[in-house]
Amino acid sequence: MDQAELRALQAPLKDRYRTDPDSAIATVAARAAFVEPGITATVEGWAGPVRTGLHPTTGGDGSDACSGDLLLQALVGCAGVTLRSVATAMGLELRSAEVRAEGVFDARGTLGMSRDVPVGLLDVVVTAIVDTDADDATLERLRTGTERFCVVARSLAETPEFVIERAAR
Repeated sequence: MDQAELRALQAPLKDRYRTDPDSAIATVAARAAFVEPGITATVEGWAGPVRTGLHPTTGGDGSDACSGDLLLQALVGCAGVTLRSVATAMGLELRSAEVRAEGVFDARGTLGMSRDVPVGLLDVVVTAIVDTDADDATLERLRTGTERFCVVARSLAETPEFVIERAAR
């Protein structure tokens, strides 16, 4: 897809959202259930169910997906699509690209060993390795645009609300 095709694809959407802002609101959702034994939750994904479990540093045996890995996978997926979209909108040719994300967490926080140890991924860095002839200023515009419009990255800035409801019997 080139710049003109992207603009043509998005133009009617932008027009509709300008006249009817409420039509731009989209609900996205994910589900997990206790389907398997042990300290696991099975997430329904696009490619089928994924069983998540404890990371080996918190008592898991490594046979289940770690939620931190899934979070970073969602981040690189979103960052990759956003990077490609921003590059296309800029008319920037990328011959290839690879997007990586890395972060660290201290298992002591997750295990509740100390309130002084944070819970969650820290020092998350998203790196895109691109094959392009673009100059440094253009790559900086690409970086800032990707960072600005990446939904998953922007969502990480706000803690979600947690609700516990009793199941109907």
